[in-house]
Amino acid sequence: MKNLRLYDFLPSGNGYKIRLLLTQIGMPFERIEVDITKGESRTAEFLGKNSNGKIPVLEVEPGKYLAESNAIMIYLSEGTEFLPYDPFFKAQVLQWLFFEQYSHEPYIATPRFWISILNKAQEYREVIEQKREPGYVALRVMEKHLSNHAYFVGERYTIADISLFAYTHVADEGGFDLTQFPAIQDWIERVKAQPAYISITEELKH
Repeated sequence: MKNLRLYDFLPSGNGYKIRLLLTQIGMPFERIEVDITKGESRTAEFLGKNSNGKIPVLEVEPGKYLAESNAIMIYLSEGTEFLPYDPFFKAQVLQWLFFEQYSHEPYIATPRFWISILNKAQEYREVIEQKREPGYVALRVMEKHLSNHAYFVGERYTIADISLFAYTHVADEGGFDLTQFPAIQDWIERVKAQPAYISITEELKH
């Protein structure tokens, strides 16, 4: 895979997943900023890359695009240490990726977007409150698992960890209190200690 282009919005956890994985794999890429707060993902040009109008989008070769952050991670991690070869462990990774998109991200990520990126906490106050308890349910599922596991699958760092880490470690920016989840807090530190770790807002020069 050469000349990878990542269409991304820097504060996005979904985009961060791809940046972190690419950096940790050591795979060079070009990052192209798409400011979703200004409608840049809704232009005709961008919709030609992803008709769903969302970032991230990975251009794997000229004119060949892949969307959905977890699908992109699976594509990039095939044949690497970040995705197990064993079919059962691989399926467990997928299990946590589905959990992240269905039970975690809709409740953890969206309050952060409204509160810390759009600065519209008051305008979205009611819907933010509706997302609070389902978000804590997801965090409790993670806490229970991490209370006796170092990582999510096979006791090793995989894209399951990257996927869940992206929005969990900034959950406080959406009003979630992580101090009641010691196992999650310890896991966050383990992820941050991984080789070639980058922060979510770290601008990369590739």
